[in-house]
Amino acid sequence: MDRFKQIETFVRVAEAGSLAAAALEEGVSPVILGRRIDALEKRLGVKLMYRSTRRLVVSEAGAAFLERCKGLLADWDQAEDELSAGRRAVSGHLIVSAPAAFGRKHVAPLAPAFLADKPGLQMSFNLTDRVVDLVREGYDLSIRIGGTVDPNFVAVKLATNRRVVCGTPAYLARHGRPRSLEDLLAHNCLAFNLQGGQNRGWYFQRGGKRVTMRVTGSLDCNDGELLHRWASEGLGLGWRSTWEIADQLARGELETVLDEFALPEYDILAVYPQQRYVPAKVRYFIDYLKEVYARPGYWGGSAAAGDDGAARAD
Repeated sequence: MDRFKQIETFVRVAEAGSLAAAALEEGVSPVILGRRIDALEKRLGVKLMYRSTRRLVVSEAGAAFLERCKGLLADWDQAEDELSAGRRAVSGHLIVSAPAAFGRKHVAPLAPAFLADKPGLQMSFNLTDRVVDLVREGYDLSIRIGGTVDPNFVAVKLATNRRVVCGTPAYLARHGRPRSLEDLLAHNCLAFNLQGGQNRGWYFQRGGKRVTMRVTGSLDCNDGELLHRWASEGLGLGWRSTWEIADQLARGELETVLDEFALPEYDILAVYPQQRYVPAKVRYFIDYLKEVYARPGYWGGSAAAGDDGAARAD
């Protein structure tokens, strides 16, 4: 027997106060409703209500279960109402945070098409490489690349990313292709620096272990977009994310090296606070991003720029 129908019947009978009254509302016999309640109690192993020809009393366990069931049915009705109303019914103000360069390239530009059939929805974007506090700062949704997620938040995978060493064909023709991690020491590596100019290093895996290479070069910077531009101009090797260079790789403008030492892929995530009911504006935008990112050729067919965030900036 359908679990949903059993729960619906339990709530209906409890609210009506008798099997007869509930049966009259549904247009069936009281015997049918009684069988549903019996089946529910048998499956749960708990007595939910005591029935007689004159009186119906919900048990203590049944009263607690009743409140949970009412909430579930209310959520179900709301979900159906939203779905039947269509996405045009999505309204309100959706506030989104995303890493600066990734947001400029792969999040904010998608908003106009998403809003095209939602006249009641407004969107605001904060593009920052700082990891924001969603609850305290009032964000509905945050796009994050890699890293850990607080258990109080829900993380939905949107796509995957990978870090690769790359350079232009001209640079590699002049200086050769590195074959080992130690070969990087002989190359002009365009590295991300920390405050004070300290090189943070590039991360790889070798022999099943993570290793860090302290690379050097004539240029370093704390801005990933500029590092990407320098690598694209053939000034040295870069350590870039696939989300920003996939189109250049497809066109042959950049080539990867040392792929066998690259770290495993990690996820691009949509993160939002755990809540009993996820607003439609959040669910629909996440679904939209997943749909766009999954389109054949998307990552290899768009202009690239920037980096994926300060915590993993370069």
